[in-house]
Amino acid sequence: MSPPTDEQLTLAATVRAVVAKHAGPTAVRAAASSERGYDEKLWALLCNQIGVAALAVPEEYGGIGAGLVEANLVLTELGRALVPSPMLGSAVLAAHVLLESKDADACARLLPGIAEGTTIAAFCWADASGWSTPGPLVESDGTLSGTAHYVLDGKSADVLIVAARASQGVTLFEVDPGQDGVVRRTSPGMDPTRPLTVVEFSEVDARPIAAADADRTLARVRDIACAALAAEQVGAAQGCLELTVDYTKSRVQFGRPIGSFQALKHRMADMYALVETARSAADAASASLDPADCAVAKVYCSEAFSHVAAEAIQLHGGIAITWEHDAQLYFKRAHGSSQLFGQPDEYVERFAAGQLAEQALT
Repeated sequence: MSPPTDEQLTLAATVRAVVAKHAGPTAVRAAASSERGYDEKLWALLCNQIGVAALAVPEEYGGIGAGLVEANLVLTELGRALVPSPMLGSAVLAAHVLLESKDADACARLLPGIAEGTTIAAFCWADASGWSTPGPLVESDGTLSGTAHYVLDGKSADVLIVAARASQGVTLFEVDPGQDGVVRRTSPGMDPTRPLTVVEFSEVDARPIAAADADRTLARVRDIACAALAAEQVGAAQGCLELTVDYTKSRVQFGRPIGSFQALKHRMADMYALVETARSAADAASASLDPADCAVAKVYCSEAFSHVAAEAIQLHGGIAITWEHDAQLYFKRAHGSSQLFGQPDEYVERFAAGQLAEQALT
């Protein structure tokens, strides 16, 4: 794993500057409670001036062709301030479903708009129990019926990419969400800055997306999702740590800032160590996309962020659990994101099974 290049550092710094200027706490709350669930003007600014949605899209489909590492750098900076955006759901997750399917026609038709940020795509692949099996069903006449849960950007999506169970196995479809028979409703979750959607399909027309091996595509997309989420979690943990350090510098007790007390210094040093080791795990996953690295990042970054957020609540005291304070938003993001794409213990079991399989072959 090589250190970040000058171009990557500049990208991260530029996104950080834009977020600092346009996505303060008040703006984040307003965006999260808006109809679309994110700030459309900020998203347009990030796409038009920096090209964040185009980073992981190849040039032949209207993208920049940088890669997932660069896209994840953006997610880290957005996570630092808890900025709601279609970056994870549309520009990373849905875009990579199309790329991994290797359906050139679908990629040429959909990816340019996703790369521009003018088309928001949502991937529907979970049922009520989670992400282990596709949610909606496909009927024999080529229409979809069923329900997809926990859909990122589902409420604002211009196009839905659906993983469905069919007679021949898992199949990918493109669905126009504006047609009759598609009902979208917001699913209340712990994290108000990450709106999730339930999408109901009732005999809706669906356009097949050709994938030579849909199961392999889903497995690969799951790894990509875990790596991207880990990068975002690292940024959020970093932001949570910075919020806590700033508070302990200004909160005075017994005539001195509480941050000067040795016991609190030790706790914040532990928080810093967790953030940096989580960063290493996330960087390794982004660079390799090895299933084992992605499973480790999913588990470790989820647990590290949850611990950092819990410590932030403790070190802030009672003020941290008030609605007006941002610490509770980081706490909710930590616990909500740890469940996204599957609970950490599922990945522990998957990692262990993979290691046993490797040992059996050696």
